[in-house]
Amino acid sequence: MVKDSDAALAEFREQDRFLPTANIARIMKRNLPPNAKISKEAKETVQECVSEFICFITSEASDKCQHDKRKTINGGDLLWSMESLGFDQYVEPLKRYLAKYREKVKTEPDTSHARPEKMAKLAEEDDDDDDDDEKYDDDGHHH
Repeated sequence: MVKDSDAALAEFREQDRFLPTANIARIMKRNLPPNAKISKEAKETVQECVSEFICFITSEASDKCQHDKRKTINGGDLLWSMESLGFDQYVEPLKRYLAKYREKVKTEPDTSHARPEKMAKLAEEDDDDDDDDEKYDDDGHHH
């Protein structure tokens, strides 16, 4: 009985650590032809990479917050972290996404139940914006 309990606990921890493979596969398929297949190994590899990436940028953002004597990591901290870790090419599009997300939250008071897929549409909308030169503070607020 103890072994079954240990196995269940190990499985629980893995579920906590990784995003569901179904979500990973759905994201991966967005950039593939309709008839393309993705192996289980590929999905699991991306699943581990995504988890590691999240830990990597969150750890850097956490260090910044500790240095600034703050307890809460915000979107601006994560963008700062990505830039300081060399992921500069992703920062500007994510700044636009963060600004759109915050605007959406302002206009829809109850977004606590919003599905990530719906919010992800914000990232695809209005990519023609010429806001690349706009400045944002550490909280991602526009100046």
